[in-house]
Amino acid sequence: MLKIEHLGIAVKNLDEAISTYEQLLNTPCYKTEAVESEGVNTAFFQTGESKIELLESTRPESPISKFIEKKGEGIHHIAFEVENIQAEMKRLAALGFTILNEHPKKGADNKLICFLHPKNTNGVLIELCQELTTS
Repeated sequence: MLKIEHLGIAVKNLDEAISTYEQLLNTPCYKTEAVESEGVNTAFFQTGESKIELLESTRPESPISKFIEKKGEGIHHIAFEVENIQAEMKRLAALGFTILNEHPKKGADNKLICFLHPKNTNGVLIELCQELTTS
């Protein structure tokens, strides 16, 4: 693991949350993006070497919608940047971690992503992410 890439925060209203975090962090949101495969709209803030990702559900059956319904707004996941996501998935699976994705998938902010089941990580949803290379 190279670093904490970002903290994902589930929110009910992305526009209101962007305003709150722009004031809190004293920095503008640098990017918003829809991720259809996950059923979310996202907003990103740079904070030093790491980022904050706000996640708003776009459909009732999305993981974010279910999370907010069960737990309310708040920290949804911690994302760690990795150099080689496939190698890291194999390494962690061999150690007994439950990988929630069979293959990495395209996520927000130009990343390949996969998730680890929180039952193996003390109740915390962990995301692995690798920067997509552009050719």
